[in-house]
Amino acid sequence: MIPHTTHTDRDSIQDWFRALQLDICEQLEAADGVGTFTEDAWERPGGGGGYARVLEGQRIEKGGVNFSAVHGTLPQNIRDALQVNAGDFLATGVSIVQHPHNPHVPIIHMNVRYFELSDGTYWFGGGIDLTPHYVRPADARWFHEQLKAVCDRYDEGYYPRFKQWADDYFYVRHRQETRGVGGIFFDRMHAEDKASIWQFVQEVGNAFGDIYTHFLATYSDLPYTATEQQWQRLRRGRYVEFNLVWDKGTKFGLDTDGRTESILMSLPPMASWVYDHRPVPGSAEADTLAWLRKGVDWVNLPTDATP
Repeated sequence: MIPHTTHTDRDSIQDWFRALQLDICEQLEAADGVGTFTEDAWERPGGGGGYARVLEGQRIEKGGVNFSAVHGTLPQNIRDALQVNAGDFLATGVSIVQHPHNPHVPIIHMNVRYFELSDGTYWFGGGIDLTPHYVRPADARWFHEQLKAVCDRYDEGYYPRFKQWADDYFYVRHRQETRGVGGIFFDRMHAEDKASIWQFVQEVGNAFGDIYTHFLATYSDLPYTATEQQWQRLRRGRYVEFNLVWDKGTKFGLDTDGRTESILMSLPPMASWVYDHRPVPGSAEADTLAWLRKGVDWVNLPTDATP
């Protein structure tokens, strides 16, 4: 866990994000037990750059932890989309996606970021969401409890607001299903008390390590079948569909000439698409699909709840 910084200038924010990247990589290497991260430093032609770190291990099949700090002139189409006038920008943050070997371990995504314009406009954004290949309600409840605890330390209105935002954002519209069991998502957070928002964002970033190492330790050594692995690859296919069709971060990175390999590190090493696949009624796969909907109150879900 990285100690919080009270400094809110752009250099301090960038430095803290870079330290967070390295700290999370250390935690994931320890949890994997074998794999180590390789690092590629890259520069953006228009200004700035970053460090892409990727691990291929015994528990994590492909894990990416990226840091970037890019700046320059904001393309007109992005200015229009963001409804801003200033031409120069800085965008910095950490983005993480982990694809495990074992289908009983969920995929996880986290992003924490800061955006600043030359006219003084700024905002923070980010969030964490979980995409199980097999939804276990007790695990989804525990995951949401961790996020709610982080949110409640700053504002008890954060969790319900950001949980709904995640439900709406991580929604595969053309499939009419959520990407997973959601989490929290927030964007364009700004206020006169910049330090308070920055403290919250740092706490979200620090929450990642304990959350995901818990799932790796709990499920990585469970046996699994070829059928379960095939289901994992089908669910990974849905993950790909969301990231390439709907994800605004992917589009922003590509539209601002970010490093393509870093932007697309979120994609799994193996995924499948089977025409009109329908799971067997009453199976664990069918139950998972039934849970992939908006509005599930995971924190207050009864222990005996069914889809």
